[in-house]
Amino acid sequence: MSETKRYFAPSSIEQALECLKDGDVTILAGGTDLTPQSKAGRVAIGHTLMNIRHIAPLSGIAIEGNDIFIGALSTITEVMEHPLVREHLPVLAEACNHFASDQIRNAGTIGGNICNASPAGDTLVPLLVLDARVELASMPDKEVNRRLLPLSTFLVGPGKTQRLPGELFTGLRIALPQANHVARFYKHGTRPALDIATISIGIAGTRKDGALTNVRVAFGAVAPTPIRAALTEKALEGRKLDDAAIDEVAAVARDEVKPIDDVRASAWYRKEMIHNITKRILSHVAQA
Repeated sequence: MSETKRYFAPSSIEQALECLKDGDVTILAGGTDLTPQSKAGRVAIGHTLMNIRHIAPLSGIAIEGNDIFIGALSTITEVMEHPLVREHLPVLAEACNHFASDQIRNAGTIGGNICNASPAGDTLVPLLVLDARVELASMPDKEVNRRLLPLSTFLVGPGKTQRLPGELFTGLRIALPQANHVARFYKHGTRPALDIATISIGIAGTRKDGALTNVRVAFGAVAPTPIRAALTEKALEGRKLDDAAIDEVAAVARDEVKPIDDVRASAWYRKEMIHNITKRILSHVAQA
């Protein structure tokens, strides 16, 4: 950080967007990813280090129309404990409860976790099954423009997103789930709360007469980004959750993922965990 030539702490979105026009700007929010990565030499701090923590509109969680809006600066702890999240999006609160340590949850932001775009990002899998959309702001002229992108297309690779250099990630929008919506999340690791996930799984849908419809399935740590599992969703859609269906869907899930070997687990182990945990989650949903 000693090479950074400018530090800027805007108090409005407009000021931040004006700064981004200069180029070579590194955005700082909670710093729980940026600080260790920059110290390790994996991330180079730009000419300007812009601290966005003082931009009030980037904070807060509220119902806006038919959506829940979660500001980019909402900490993981705030998301986990917020009454609206616990009532309407409990799968996200559950995932936040498995996110690192208390100290990291108190500082790290949901916007940072999303823009870091880790294949094992803890909030990304539940957000995918909730059909979350990311909100991006830009200011090509004097007016602030906003665009929404599905999270599933926003993530394009490890550490890579569709955020353009002149854009600021401002928050998330998640449609209020319908009645009888169910969602489950599972993270596997040596110490699930503190370690990077070996695999993570999210399954969601509307439960009726023992079956799930409008199914969403997502997996983390098995591809360059967390992914929606289209084949597994198709196999599960509308199926009665009896033993035969659960076995079949779990087998589809195992065969759909194409993980790699790394220091945390082998590809074979990850595929077996996807199979076993998918089966366990669906059994729990069937018995609920």
